Amino acid sequence: MADPVVRRRRGGEDDDDARDSGAAQEHPDEEPAKDSLFEPATPTDADNPYGRPGAPVSRSSIFYKGFIGALGVAIAVALVFAFRDALAVLELVLVAVVLAVGLNPIVEFAIRRGVKRGWAVLGLGVLIVGILTLVVIVVGGVLRDQIVTLIDDAPRLLNDLRKHATIRHLDQKYHIITDLEQKVKDPNFLTDYFGGVFNVGLSVLRGVFGVVVIFVLTLYFLAGLPSLKRSLYSLAPASRRPRVAHLGDEILRRVGRYVIGAFLVACLAGTVSLLFMLSVGLSAYALPLALMVALLDLVPLVGSILGAAIVSIVGLANSLPIGIACIVFYVIYETLEGYVIYPRVMRSSVDVPEYVTIIAVLVGGAVGGIVGALLALPIGAAIMLLVREVWVRRQDTA
Repeated sequence: MADPVVRRRRGGEDDDDARDSGAAQEHPDEEPAKDSLFEPATPTDADNPYGRPGAPVSRSSIFYKGFIGALGVAIAVALVFAFRDALAVLELVLVAVVLAVGLNPIVEFAIRRGVKRGWAVLGLGVLIVGILTLVVIVVGGVLRDQIVTLIDDAPRLLNDLRKHATIRHLDQKYHIITDLEQKVKDPNFLTDYFGGVFNVGLSVLRGVFGVVVIFVLTLYFLAGLPSLKRSLYSLAPASRRPRVAHLGDEILRRVGRYVIGAFLVACLAGTVSLLFMLSVGLSAYALPLALMVALLDLVPLVGSILGAAIVSIVGLANSLPIGIACIVFYVIYETLEGYVIYPRVMRSSVDVPEYVTIIAVLVGGAVGGIVGALLALPIGAAIMLLVREVWVRRQDTA
């Protein structure tokens, strides 16, 4: 006589078999018919219902190596084109970062007085907007009138330059003034060289948009500099993080001092030029020329020389004594700025020798234009610090 437990177990197995057979009878279409869309191409089994996996692709095969190599080249080319398209935006971001680091000492001054960083950044932004608004309201009308006067007097100034024997001889030989005069008098001058009124307006809008973007990004970076700095330092290994932090902090200090020093030197050049032009009889164009000298002076070496040359040409166009006075003044001032003021300011701020300054500015200008020339010196100072503190010290202990 069979045990009840065994009978129940056998009965359960029989019931399962019956259910399976019933399910097969209820779904007779589980096995696709011949010529069906779902007819299996190869036999399958219970362990591999979707077919047996094939052997992996050999990494030593020529096809695999060629495909991976071509894929790598395609990705590299795509990254290069993407970087080229985003270069203008990256330049704005880089300028905003440098300005944020340069304005950070002002924020730190407020923080040491008990002001929270967010309020200090907000106050600095309101102060900058207020100063710019005041300058536009007070100086904007005079600046506009003087720019219009300078543009209207350009043909007369070019014609007056021919009165000087030396300049007339150079013009007869190289036709510089003649070409400039023809271009200025050409009725299609704006269309040919600025793309018409519509494109000029677009250029102005792009310039304003770039300034606004830089201003907003600068405030954001100023507010988030501590957290951003900590995030960057956390990428370094834990054993080297303290040294990376000390070197990074020193680089930030030098960049900040460089921005402040360059701004002060440019303001000094613009102020001295304004006072000089008011005193020698160039008051009709003094404000736009002084502003141009200050802006060009932000570009090391070549910017100040270019500004001095433009002012001297305008002075020569007005009268020979004024032109000679401009040349003598700027020869003295550029010598004083180039060998006394600027080197002392930069040596105390970024600790960079004069020859490194010249090389960095030339290379930066050749690679990145005006933005490259502006950022060349702080980048060169950072590279010099890293070479001296990392490479040279490692060689000394090797």
